[in-house]
Parts: sequence; structure tokens; C-alpha cells
Amino acid sequence: MTATIKDVAKKAGTSTATVSKVMNGSYSISQATIDKVMQAMEELNYHPNLRAKNFAKQSTKTVIFVTSIGKEAGFSNPHMFEIMCGLEHALSEKGYALIVKNISEEKACEYIKNAVETKQVDGFVIHASVISVKLDELIFQMSIPHLVIGNPNFSSHFCWIDIDNKLAGELAAKHLLEKGYQSLAFIGGREEDKISMHRLQGVLSVLNEHDVIVPKNYVQHGESDCDSGYAMAELVLNQSEKPDAIICANNYIAYGCVSALHDKEIQIPNEIGVVTFDDYPFSKILKPMLTVIDIDVFDMGVQAGKYILQKIRKPNLYVQSYITFPTLIIREST
Repeated sequence: MTATIKDVAKKAGTSTATVSKVMNGSYSISQATIDKVMQAMEELNYHPNLRAKNFAKQSTKTVIFVTSIGKEAGFSNPHMFEIMCGLEHALSEKGYALIVKNISEEKACEYIKNAVETKQVDGFVIHASVISVKLDELIFQMSIPHLVIGNPNFSSHFCWIDIDNKLAGELAAKHLLEKGYQSLAFIGGREEDKISMHRLQGVLSVLNEHDVIVPKNYVQHGESDCDSGYAMAELVLNQSEKPDAIICANNYIAYGCVSALHDKEIQIPNEIGVVTFDDYPFSKILKPMLTVIDIDVFDMGVQAGKYILQKIRKPNLYVQSYITFPTLIIREST
């Protein structure tokens, strides 16, 4: 005879309502109770009809991650996949499935509108690379459960979470000053690259506080790749007076910078110190290993998962905050 929810409740010593809450991933149930209910379900070989349950609740138990992923994105943007892994981890713990949709900013609006109208999904996690004013208006008007990863670069109604990149820049500059470096350069992405610019803002704010003058040519902007990192480092090193430390906006730029220093036979860290951001993909394989300001982007994905589930349950929840903070990892390059 097939077990029922009443049988599970009786065996676990709880009410049927508690069993239902456990199956729905409620945060109000203690872990001890969850364990008892799950054990009872296993012993009774009880498998709820999830499709029928979700239909009755008008729930799909699905969240869609909307982003733009190009070819070789796993190498050029490994953060994206760490975020996705953290997001999936948080959602799966509460019985939700994650779907990844690769789409352009131009098509994101139409896709999300159609997914909502056809009831394909309970909520969206949206990468900042595909947001727009038009999408903001759609989500606001339709009250769509959503969370944007990344602080929008325009005034919006979006709920968003982000990394405090300005604080990361502050940590980099403070570390170098504490180590005795006095003349700092910064090489980073283009001025449209918000992450790089926020890190630069943090660096400059600390240097201003300590009355450290930054010559104009000590700040260089370029592509976020190894070749550009090499070229920007050369521009800095060709100045009449060289800096005694260089802050690189990411690992790819740092790779090029370190290569340029090696080619010019400049000793790291004795002649010039190097700091970069993020712990992969190159910081631990370069010689010397690089001091980094690290961001736990897996944790950022986990937090995104928790917030979108809260938004699904409480549509009026409004979130605009920095939730993952950087940490300093000191290595041989400083």
C-alpha cells in the first residue's frame, strides 16, 4: 500500500502541515525536524507528486539565470560559473531547479516577459550584463520576482546584490602602504568597465587620505587581457620615475604585467611589488605567487539563491546591497 503524507507525519511525530513545509523548503522548520521528516519519508518510500503539488500551488519550483555567455566564457569569465554553482547549490537545497538562459540584452526583455506569461518559472536571477531601462520597467510593471547580480549603472527599481569593489581597491592600497611601498600605479580595464573603475576609486581614495600623489601616467586603462596588461605595464615602467608597486585590476592584466617585469629583469617584490584581484586563474601559478584581494563569488551565488527564494515568497522584499566582502591574501609578490 502506498504511503501518504499522513503516514509520514505519524512516523515522524509531526503534523501534516510540518511535513508539507519540509517538502516546500520552508525556512521556519528546524534542521532536527527536517531530518526526522526526511528519514520517515525514506523509510516509508514516500515520493510526493511534485508536479501535481506545484500545479496546485501555481509553482514551477524553477529559477532561470539570465545572462550573456560567449564562446570560451569559462576561460575569460570564470566568475560567472562560480556564481552559477553557488546559485544552484542554494536552490537545490530548497528543491528548486536552475535553468541557465544565454541571451543578449536586446532579447532579454521579450524572453522574460514570455516566460512569465506562460508560467515557466517562479523567478529570475539576472546578470547585470543583460539589464536595460526597458527591462527595469517591465519587471517593475509586472512585479516579477527577480534579483540582479551587479549594481546597475543607471537609476532603477531593480533588486540587486553586488561585491564591494571599491572596498577591494581600498584593501589593496592599504596593504601596499603598510608594506612600505610609497609610489603606486594602477593598470585596469577601460573606463566603461565598472568593476575596474570601482577598484581604482578605492585605491585613489586611500592614496588621497595619505597624501600620496599619483602621476597621471601611473593610471592606465586598456583591455582586460594579458596583452593589454603587458602594454600598460610597459607604459608605466617607461616613465622617468618608476613606481615601486603596481595594482592590477584582474588576473589577466596581472599576467601581462608580471611578464613585462620579468622581461625587463625587474625583481618582484624587491624592486616593484604587485597586487591583483581574485585568486584565479593565474595568481597562484605565476612566479612569484601574487598577493590578491580575493572575492568569494561562489558565496555570492549562494546569497543570490537565498535572496531570490525570499523574493518568490515575499514579493514586496526590496534588496539593494553589497553582500560579499573582499579579503586580503598575502603572498610573495609583496
